[in-house]
Formats: sequence, C-alpha cells, structure tokens
Amino acid sequence: MSRLFTPITLRGTTLPNRVWVSPMCQYSCDPVAAPGVPNDWHLVHLGGLAVGGAGLVLTEAAAVLPEGRISPYDAGLWNDEQARAWARVVDFVHGQGAAAGVQLAHAGRKASTHRPWDERSGTVPAAEGGWETVGPSALPHGDLAVPRELDAEGIAAVVRAFAEAARRADAAGFDVVELHAAHGYLLHQFLSPLSNQRTDAHGGSFENRVRLLLEVLDAVRAVWPADKPVLVRISTSDWVEGGWDVEQSIALARELAAHGADLVDASSGGNDPRQEIPVGPGYQVPNAGRVRREAGVPVAAVGLILEPAQAEQVLVSGEADAVLLARPLLADPRWPQRAAVALHAAREVPWPAQYARATRDPVPLARPFPRPGVDGAS
Repeated sequence: MSRLFTPITLRGTTLPNRVWVSPMCQYSCDPVAAPGVPNDWHLVHLGGLAVGGAGLVLTEAAAVLPEGRISPYDAGLWNDEQARAWARVVDFVHGQGAAAGVQLAHAGRKASTHRPWDERSGTVPAAEGGWETVGPSALPHGDLAVPRELDAEGIAAVVRAFAEAARRADAAGFDVVELHAAHGYLLHQFLSPLSNQRTDAHGGSFENRVRLLLEVLDAVRAVWPADKPVLVRISTSDWVEGGWDVEQSIALARELAAHGADLVDASSGGNDPRQEIPVGPGYQVPNAGRVRREAGVPVAAVGLILEPAQAEQVLVSGEADAVLLARPLLADPRWPQRAAVALHAAREVPWPAQYARATRDPVPLARPFPRPGVDGAS
C-alpha cells in the first residue's frame, strides 16, 4: 500500500491521507465591505482542492488581528462574521471527505503590504487602507516601514488574539489549527536573532526568543479541544549566517511537543532579504528529516515536492510523516487523485460521483504531472 495514501491519526483526528494542501494566501477578501471575510473565491478554491482528494485542506493565513494581515485583502479570524463565513467552507470540505484546517497568523513587521500582483513594493500607506506595523524590535524588513516594538501589553494582546481565533476556529468546525511561526511573520520574527534584538524576557537567549511562540501554543491548546491536533509551521533556517537555523529548530520542536503541538510543518526562509536559499526539488526535505529524527516529533515536509514517486519516497525514507503541496495543486487540483492512480492506490482516493466518468477515460489520468517552470508549477 502507498504510504502517501495511508491514513494518519493525530490525537483523536484521523486524516484520510498524507497529501495536504499547504496554506496559500489568495489576497481575495474585500478590504472595505467585508474585511477579512472569506467569500465565494475561498469556497471554490479550497472546495476544489477537497474535491481533488487532498486529505487535509489548510486555509491561507487567517490573521488573528486586523493589523496582523499581510495585506488589506487577507482573510482573518478575529471576529464572528469571519468564523461564520469559514464554517461554510469547512462544511463543503467535510462533505468531500477531507479534513479542514486553518492557519492562524500575525504578519508583524511584514504586514500592510501590497498584493503580489499589484507590482508595487513597500508598505501600503494609511490613505490607501494601510496601518502601523509591529514587531519584536524596531527593525524593518527590506523596504517595508519600521515597525513599532511591541511592549508587554501588546505581546499579551497577541497571545489572547491567537486563543480567541482558535475558539472561533473550533466553533466554525475546523479539525486542525496550525500556528504560523515561519516565513518571517511575527512569531518567526521573535524566534530569529536577526529580527529580535530585545533585552527583556522575550529576547536574547534561545529560551527567551521562543517564549512568545510557546505562550501562544499554551493559550491555544488551553481552548482547543483535546482530541483535535495543533500543527506549528516553522522556518527551519533563515538561510542567513547568524540567524535561525536547523539546530535551533530541532530544540524548538522538542519544546513544541512538550507544550502540546502534534506535528511540525517544516518550511524555511522569509525573515531576511539577504537569504540565500538553495532552491531545488525537495530542497527543504533534509531539514524536515533532521527535525523528525533528532527531535522525535511528527513532521510534514513542503517545498518543490512535485511528483508522486518523489512524495512517496519522502515518507518511505522516514524524512516526514506527510507532505504539503502548493503550486502543484494550483496547476492541477486533481493531483492527489492522479497520484493515487500512479501509485496503484486509486481505491484509497475515490472520485466524486459527479466526476467518476473521468476514471473510465484514460486520457486525463495519463496526462503528465506538472513540470517546474514548464507547466506552471514551481
């Protein structure tokens, strides 16, 4: 049996397979009429990925506070209107046999930016709907605005906001929450000595720099049902000398497990424009494998995992317990179903009755998988 299409149980929640949808920001909320509220785009986008056979469908980063959005167009979970809108998406995902997860996030000093396709850089000015950003220290990221350093009250407010968002996620019916502590956003900013130059209890030593993430995890775990898992996405390396690295990630993973995290989602980068990332197929998998082996915790791998055989080997070799896909799923939402055919596990990923006729036509299932830089995948 294919390892990729074997169920996995975390706490009391069983996920039907190990092909998971990586969080992908869509920048598609209405920033004026319905700030942070997911809409039909999110329903169709995430619902289509559930129809395609993914075992866990994770939402894009949902901001826990308005000022925690990456852009004015980002989704959120800081109020009940947003929770009700997410519940509609969750219900549809569940109806396709997939589990639904939400990534809770705060962008920190990388907030209030333009959408990627707007072809504008820098911080969105207040006159255009932007806001003051915050961070662990008054250090900007690249050409973005200098953030306001969070004081003790501000830090406590962030912790409370994550917990309240988790409460709403449970009310909306989500099976999984993931804390976003990667890619240079607020929780990662506190972890890395490149962005955290505080001299109080939240800065300096490793123990102090990981404190905020553990406080957030404790607060979320206290309100999140005991039978539902909490995932934590981390960047295993800043790819900058003197920054956050895989050795610190291993130590952090042990702490996360001790505080109730159930799986580490191992990504990398995003915190410093000087990063030099050795991008290539599966380039983040070795760090994921080290975290899994040396910390002894379940791990998911992500990053240029494109082919079914490649994904299968990541799991069979013991480098990870699950894989997360992003751009390959954008290029082909049916990737899980076609991968199951390629790995002789087609019965493990049933097609919806409405689409079953496609399984009787060999042409769609025989189509090559997306190639990076050729078929829209990367």
